[in-house]
Amino acid sequence: QVQLVESGGGLVQAGGSLRLSCAASGRTFSGNAMGWFRQAPGKEREFVAVISWNGDSTSYADSVKGRFTISKDNAKNTVYLQMNSLKPEDTAVYYCAAQLFDYEYHYWGQGTQVTVSS
Repeated sequence: QVQLVESGGGLVQAGGSLRLSCAASGRTFSGNAMGWFRQAPGKEREFVAVISWNGDSTSYADSVKGRFTISKDNAKNTVYLQMNSLKPEDTAVYYCAAQLFDYEYHYWGQGTQVTVSS
């Protein structure tokens, strides 16, 4: 059974940092791009960041560019999201997801809550 399990969420003050992790099990994703998404209360889920299978290419939503960094450790089958200079508007449930070769996200984690207080 394939699972993606996020961790590292929590409550942090504005300006602070958090590092989210997403550990995959059940299959390897070393050859797959992986991404982070988030969903705030009352809003649709939105794209945050994506990283290529080997980590050579990354892309970010404009709202997090320069503050968030996505990385991938294929040996650990894990993807990370380093979040710095957090803002209250970053408050959301954060999800990791894995792409298959059709460029669609077929596997999703259960999410981890990030709350940024002002």
